[in-house]
Amino acid sequence: MLEEASKQFPHERRSRRAKIARTVRVRPSEPRDEHFEDLPTSINASKEGIFFATRRAAYYPGMRVFVTFPYSSPHDPMNCEYVAQVVRVDKLSNGKFGVAVHLLLTVNYAGAKSGSSSGRA
Repeated sequence: MLEEASKQFPHERRSRRAKIARTVRVRPSEPRDEHFEDLPTSINASKEGIFFATRRAAYYPGMRVFVTFPYSSPHDPMNCEYVAQVVRVDKLSNGKFGVAVHLLLTVNYAGAKSGSSSGRA
């Protein structure tokens, strides 16, 4: 069965992808890349990655980006931001690009408390 799955999914995936159409906010994380804010729609997602369609041609494999998923508004407390890396860019038939990003690190400012424990005496 594992051999069958590896033939079906040529890229190494650790978790299953779910078809989900939600707004994604994407911004470059490195100063060498021209600044932009892209609000594409996801095609599918997993715990470790997101695939979305965009008209923006600025993405390239290896590019580091900030990804907020799902995204509804700048001040929504449910926003979850990640540092991610573009792993694949596909040219789609409708003039758009399909971009696959690997989520590397969660960047949760409000809920993050480094080095603290929740134990109480």
